[in-house]
Amino acid sequence: MRPRALGTLLLIVAVQLTGCAVFRSYDTELRQTNQQLTAGNVDGALMLLEKHNTGDDKDLLYYFEKGELLRSKGDLAGSQAAWGRADQTVIAWEDAVRLDSDKYLAQFGSYMVNDKVRRYEGYDYEKVMLTTQMALNRLAQNDFDGARTEIKRTHEREAVIAELRDKQYLKSEDDARSQGMMFQYKDLQGYPVETLDAPEVVNLKNSYQSAFSHYLAGFVYEALGEKDLAAPGYRQAAELRPNTPLLDQALLDLDASGSKSTTEGSDVLLVVQTGLAPARDSIRIPLPLPIDNNLIITTLSFPVIKADDSTPFFNQVGVDGQPINLTALNSTNAMSRRALRDDMPGILLRTTVRAISRGVAQKKLNEVNPLAGLAVGIASAVTEGADTRTWRTLPDNTLVARIRLKPGEHYVTLPSSLGGTHVQLKIDRPYQVVTLRALGNQVFTSGLAAQVMPSNPSQAVAINTP
Repeated sequence: MRPRALGTLLLIVAVQLTGCAVFRSYDTELRQTNQQLTAGNVDGALMLLEKHNTGDDKDLLYYFEKGELLRSKGDLAGSQAAWGRADQTVIAWEDAVRLDSDKYLAQFGSYMVNDKVRRYEGYDYEKVMLTTQMALNRLAQNDFDGARTEIKRTHEREAVIAELRDKQYLKSEDDARSQGMMFQYKDLQGYPVETLDAPEVVNLKNSYQSAFSHYLAGFVYEALGEKDLAAPGYRQAAELRPNTPLLDQALLDLDASGSKSTTEGSDVLLVVQTGLAPARDSIRIPLPLPIDNNLIITTLSFPVIKADDSTPFFNQVGVDGQPINLTALNSTNAMSRRALRDDMPGILLRTTVRAISRGVAQKKLNEVNPLAGLAVGIASAVTEGADTRTWRTLPDNTLVARIRLKPGEHYVTLPSSLGGTHVQLKIDRPYQVVTLRALGNQVFTSGLAAQVMPSNPSQAVAINTP
């Protein structure tokens, strides 16, 4: 093919890439979807999700989002089915990792493929929160045995992730040394380093273990009479979030607890999940890179975390007119930032090596065919944005209160910022888990024990802010 024809073809391909579904703006899509959800229009949110996913080959994110939207609607069977499809994808990932982790890491570590064109495999905290949310679906139907199964898989998943990430981070360090790349994310002028180095991020043991997941495990095992398994759950939760009275007390109460009946009152775990998981955005940073024996300032794209502000933070609700404090046990925002902090060395290495290789190739191509070089430059500009995909409907904060309630009807009142919403509870078992989802000024419930009632603003409780 003649150089001019080749250049024309490359230019056409580059322009067509801008409309390719691979380069969709996931953040824009989910911003629209979450606007509908925050307004209480779950059906509208589901319609937008389907509109943006018309192909037959639905990806992991589609099932993540659909499961959470259906859960908000109260369709637990549909939610569990969608999450079941997502779980099968994660299980396939686990099988690939177990079969040959070195091969998996070699594929993931490819420098020439931009992260956002890879098939989405989910962040580690998303994989763990998936089975945790599935357990909450089971518990909304008082299915403690089913929840136990989900919890067991959560623990097994954490073990797979832990082994893989140890190998991955060591490999990233070795690769960086072999490539002579000593950049760190702290060297990126203009990057919001403080978001990754904040105490609530650095103090996390890792990006995927949740104190809430392990506390929930302890509660479920306790309810099933398996104290020998409940104790490790509570203990692990206390290790992940030290100096938390609720977690320390759980172990003390476990030693003292005996069999319970509803006539003595029910042990109720009230779970309040608020807000939305943070978004990922792309920020462009200039870096001096060695290209063809010259240092050339090259603008590269890196991911940043954008916190959700749809829902004011609160840590108190009313139960039958009495204020009850909530204990925060999980922050998806902090876990997301920790995941990015841990991944940044690999992202930085892949991005810079790819930019250097592309720069050398483009310089040589410009010498032969300037039009072809221009086409490659356009294609590079389109493909080199940071990956902004992430599970956006996942709740941000998870807070809990453990209370004793007599059998019968009770009422939970949420803060005035949520319209003073009242939720009626039906308590009829020795152990029960009630989950509320607060988003914007909306409250969503699902399952057998909770129902949103017309609000009475005069009974709204005050908000305690940190």
